[in-house]
This record gives sequence, C-alpha cells and structure tokens, in this order.
Amino acid sequence: MSYSPPVPWSKIEAALPQTPVPPQKLSSADLVLRCQAGLQPDRAAFSELLRRYQPHVDRVLYHLAPDWSDRADLAQEVWLRVYRHLHRLKEPEKFRGWLSRIATNLFYDELRKRKRDRAPVSLDATRQLDDGELDWEIASPDPSPEENLSSQEFYEKLREAIADLPEAFRTTIILREIEDLPYEQIAEMTGVSLGTVKSRIARARARLQTQLQNYLNH
Repeated sequence: MSYSPPVPWSKIEAALPQTPVPPQKLSSADLVLRCQAGLQPDRAAFSELLRRYQPHVDRVLYHLAPDWSDRADLAQEVWLRVYRHLHRLKEPEKFRGWLSRIATNLFYDELRKRKRDRAPVSLDATRQLDDGELDWEIASPDPSPEENLSSQEFYEKLREAIADLPEAFRTTIILREIEDLPYEQIAEMTGVSLGTVKSRIARARARLQTQLQNYLNH
C-alpha cells in the first residue's frame, strides 16, 4: 500500500471556493478598498457606502444650504464625484472626512455660481460625532414645563444668532461645532489658513456668547 503525504491545510483552504464577505459586514475602509480594486467601483460595495453615508451628506448640505430646494440634486452630484474620484483616496479610513470635503467644496462651487446671500441655518438636526450622535438639546431628567420653555427659547435664540453671523463665520462654526471637524480639515475645505480658521471660530464664539449672555447667566 502506497503512502500519500498529508496535504497542508493551507493548500486545502486555497482550493476551496471563497465566499465573498457581504458588503454589509465590511468596515467602511474595507468597502473603499473593494471599490478601488477594479477599474470601476464595485457596485455592491459602493451602494453600501451610499446607504451608510447618505444621511451624513444630507446633514452637511442641510446645515450649509438650508434654504436650497435642490439639495437632493446636490447630494446626487456629491456621490457622482465620489464615484469618479474614489480611486484617489489614499487613506480609506478617512472616507467620512473626505466625503465631507467633497460636499463642502460642491457647496462653495454652487455658492459662487449663485452669488446670493445665505438664509438662516437650522440646528434642528443632531450633531454628528465620531462615536455617535449628540443632540443639541440639553439632557435633563423630568424637566419642568418652565425648563422646557426656557430651553426652547434658548435654542431658538441660538439659531437666530448663528443665522446672523457673516457667511464665512457661519460656515466655519458649523463645520467645527456641528460636524466636529478638526481645524486643519476645515482650513483645507474652506481654502483659508489655519490661523484664519481659528480666528473665525474664536470670533464667532465670542459673538454668540455676547448675544446669548442673558441666557448663559441663568
């Protein structure tokens, strides 16, 4: 009887058909890598990226252009740009920030075309952070009707104060306080120096604090 040497498990596993991991189970970085593997982005992987990040795109455009009736068209153009240029993203783990930059750059492109004043910004949407979402509403167990009324009045005044900021300050403070983006990324997105970004944010905060002083002292 002839003897056959055992076959290494690695060769057996290599010979077995590989079942692709469903896009829903991949991390966002892995989805980007899968999209970058071919001449064109993988359709299923790209669809999953769109599903995960469409709310983020909508939120960015809403804060930047709350009165624009064609935000859905702008969002579609954002994803067209993502599809065309995804192969250029060298750090897949930074996809969300890269996506925010595309949406913001598109907004500036459109703003330059329209050359008109911006309308008030709304803060009704939640603030997006890296570890989840944080409501602007202050958490308080069993608030009294008076406390509820006071909070509503405060946030209404806050919305009015932000809407009253000059456009450059308003955009910068939204990117920092609502989108929670780092100063360096805001500078890159808005095309100004890091010092200018810090100055605008500081001045915007000071102006908001002055306008809301009566509410902050309570």
